[in-house]
Amino acid sequence: MGICDGCHAGCCRTFAVPVTGADIIRICRATGLSFWDFVCRWADSDGHIAKDIAPHFHFPDDPQTPFVIALAHTASEVFPRTTKCRFLLECLPDPTHPLGQGRCQVYAHRPAACRAFPTKFDETGELALLQPVPEHARDANEPVYRLCPRPWEPADLDPVETPQSLAVLRYEMAFFGKVADLWNRSPLPWSAFPEFLEFVYSRRILPTASDEAEPSEAFILPLPRPGGTFRAKAA
Repeated sequence: MGICDGCHAGCCRTFAVPVTGADIIRICRATGLSFWDFVCRWADSDGHIAKDIAPHFHFPDDPQTPFVIALAHTASEVFPRTTKCRFLLECLPDPTHPLGQGRCQVYAHRPAACRAFPTKFDETGELALLQPVPEHARDANEPVYRLCPRPWEPADLDPVETPQSLAVLRYEMAFFGKVADLWNRSPLPWSAFPEFLEFVYSRRILPTASDEAEPSEAFILPLPRPGGTFRAKAA
C-alpha cells in the first residue's frame, strides 16, 4: 500500500499550493472550469508560500503586498472551522479511517508542485532528494491538518517520474518567474490577470524565423510588453 492510500489528505488541507500558468491552463482545459473557479492570490509577505521557488506578483489594490498565485481553499464540509483545497473530495470518517479519506478530483491534471511533493533536486539538478515532512505545518490542534502518517522512503516514489516532475516544475516556475517580472513592471488589476495569462501562454510556440539569430546571440523571451497590445485590450 502506498503512503497516500487511505490518507485523509492533510497536505491538501494544510498547504497553499502554488500554480504556474501552465498548471492553470491544463486544469481549465481538462475540467471546463474557468480561472475564477479554482485560482486565487495568496498574500505572502513572509515568503512562506513562495519558498524562493514560486514568483511573487503585485497588484494595484495592494501594491506593497507580494502575492503567490495558488489553488483556492474552501471550507471543509466534514470538519468545521477547517479549510481544504478546492479540488479535494472528502469521504466521511469511518472506524478504519477516523479522519476520513481524501481524493483529488483533478489528480491526472494536478499542479507540478503536487506531483513533485515532497522532493527537490540535489545540487547537481539530476537526482531527487526526499525532503522531511513535519507532523504538522498548520494548526496542530486540528487533527485533520496532520500530515503524512510515516516518513517517506525512496520506494514510495517512481524513480523515472519523480525527476521528470521536478524538471517540469523547475522549468515552468522559471518561465512563470519571467511572466511575473513582466507583470510587475506595470501591474494591472487582478481581474485582468486571466486574460494576460492567456495572452502570454498562447505565444509560447513560434515559427522558425527565416533570418535565424547567430548562436552567440541571447534568446529573448517573446512576451508582450506592458503598454502594448494587451494593456490596450485590458483597459
